[in-house]
Amino acid sequence: MGLRLTTRTYRDALDFLFARTTGQWKLGLERVEAFLRTIGDPHRDLKVLHVAGTNGKGSVCASLEAVLRSRGLRVAKYTSPHLVDFRERFVVDGHLVEEGAIMAFLDRWTPTVEELGVTFFEATTAMAFQLFADAEVDVAVIETGLGGRLDATNVVTPLVAGVTGIAIDHTEWLGTTREAIAPEKAGIYKRGVPAVVGEPDAAIRRILADEAARRGASPIRIVAEEGSAEGIEVRGSGTSFRWLTGAARHELTTGIPGRHQANNAIVALTMLDALPEALRVSPGDAAAALATVTLPGRFSRHGAWIFDVAHNPQGSVVTAETLSAIAPAGPVVALVSILGDKDWKRMIGALVPAVDHLILTNAPTAPASRAWDVDEVFRHARAEGWPVECEPDFDAALALAPSRGATVLVTGSFHTVGDAMSRLQVALTPG
Repeated sequence: MGLRLTTRTYRDALDFLFARTTGQWKLGLERVEAFLRTIGDPHRDLKVLHVAGTNGKGSVCASLEAVLRSRGLRVAKYTSPHLVDFRERFVVDGHLVEEGAIMAFLDRWTPTVEELGVTFFEATTAMAFQLFADAEVDVAVIETGLGGRLDATNVVTPLVAGVTGIAIDHTEWLGTTREAIAPEKAGIYKRGVPAVVGEPDAAIRRILADEAARRGASPIRIVAEEGSAEGIEVRGSGTSFRWLTGAARHELTTGIPGRHQANNAIVALTMLDALPEALRVSPGDAAAALATVTLPGRFSRHGAWIFDVAHNPQGSVVTAETLSAIAPAGPVVALVSILGDKDWKRMIGALVPAVDHLILTNAPTAPASRAWDVDEVFRHARAEGWPVECEPDFDAALALAPSRGATVLVTGSFHTVGDAMSRLQVALTPG
């Protein structure tokens, strides 16, 4: 029997939904397609920009949203995971959806979710499509969850599809090499739909472009072959750069710090340029809005605290590079908790040169099945000679960190950053 939410609370509704994350991922489109048919295929009423990739998806989606809203459009954005509030996944016209809308959806469709065996991500994806259709948005920016080809979001036929950089992550599902992962991400490319390839590496972007061609995407826009970013300058307030494309030269700034954010911004700008004429936005027209883009948890600064959700080795390398570039007040302390199925040795190793001290801890919301063995990590760190201490209790670690330095970097996973922001009562917009 389904949950009777009319007599329960919003928290009950979320508890039911989150309970569906306890099993393993079930990749494939059959269940979500069946569920969407039952609720009326709301995704078919949406004009979608679809974004996949290992790192950079969130930044690209935030940039697309900001620019399109600056053009006077009513824009929805679906991303995952959330940091503090489940409603972060569903944004309409710059606002989180109301709790009541989520409760109403689950109250009506919980029996069907149970009957079809719909997973957490499939249910939330269908919910997003319904919420956005009900809100009568002009356009929806949709981020994939895991992979692309078999991701629940891949039921859409978008106006444009973009793939950011490819790194090794989710190897149990997507493959153990970038060459194997790239075709899975490229699965969002569709016949007759513009495809944007954002990968900087020549060999990997060729795989993406070839897959786009095989799928009949048209035109295929390869960002690195259309132009280059030069003069990149990273500050605490964002990243400025020159984008040279043919005879054009664009002076641009994104509000998100990091050298890699120049490429993420260009991916977004190329996607905007590939839209149908009625929605197309030129780089010049996008520039002012791009400078306003912010994204919680992507090297976002709040006083002495920096929050960054880097959750794989490539992400940690970028975090360390950005930290070195902005040179915050030292000593710099890194409070770290990483999921146990990640390559935590390489992740911490990438951070060590950029920080003065490490505090290892356990993020409270990390699933027990994926929690790391913090004692094992501590022993490894000591053996490597890294400046480290271990405080398994997360609240105690948060209290300890400011006493160890002038700047505290919180990183390792969405769980780590979200738990810290929640406990420190950090707003979801930069302070």
